[in-house]
Amino acid sequence: MQSTTVERLPSGQSSAILPTENGTQLSRDEMKNLEQLLQVGTTILSQALDLLNNSLTSDDQLIIHSQYMPGSTIGKHLRHARDHFTLLLDCVSRPRPYALSYDVRSRNTPMETSREAARTAIEDTIAQLKQVVPGVSLDAPLTLHAVTPYSQTMQSTFGRELWFAGLHAVHHWSMIRVIAGEQGIQLDKSFGFAPSTLVHQGTEASLGKAKI
Repeated sequence: MQSTTVERLPSGQSSAILPTENGTQLSRDEMKNLEQLLQVGTTILSQALDLLNNSLTSDDQLIIHSQYMPGSTIGKHLRHARDHFTLLLDCVSRPRPYALSYDVRSRNTPMETSREAARTAIEDTIAQLKQVVPGVSLDAPLTLHAVTPYSQTMQSTFGRELWFAGLHAVHHWSMIRVIAGEQGIQLDKSFGFAPSTLVHQGTEASLGKAKI
């Protein structure tokens, strides 16, 4: 069984350093930061579920190409944004050292053309987030490989990439908003807006206010 050490704060309150499943020890502050990033990630992916459950009415709406962004469809943007989460989570689920590339793509998957497949894929990713995130250190180092188009290798952390996956998804939700507008589909007013924008606007949307 993992032992738990305890730090004493100046106030006399205890700040446990909590062991994770892989043996990493996390302070309460780090756990709080992870919980916040987890809440943001699940909220962003839940917006996609709301789109699939309440805004789209047919599978055909997933595959209609945008007039303004050639080659873009709602289904492709959903798949691409979800891929970044799963690539990161799969990476930190393997033994260290962590090596990550977002350039590994799974194009033409069922979730691009089927609302049911998209719903299942996103629900699975939300479940994976909830399972994996609490067990990884926020500052766990990973090596990022990217094509920019030059081959690049750089150092990052799990926390930074988890934040990026959410921000990247919001970027693609904004493009989905454009395509949905072309089809006359009404979306929630906060869909596709960055959290910083929503905070600035003082909105009551879940991404526009701190819950943790």
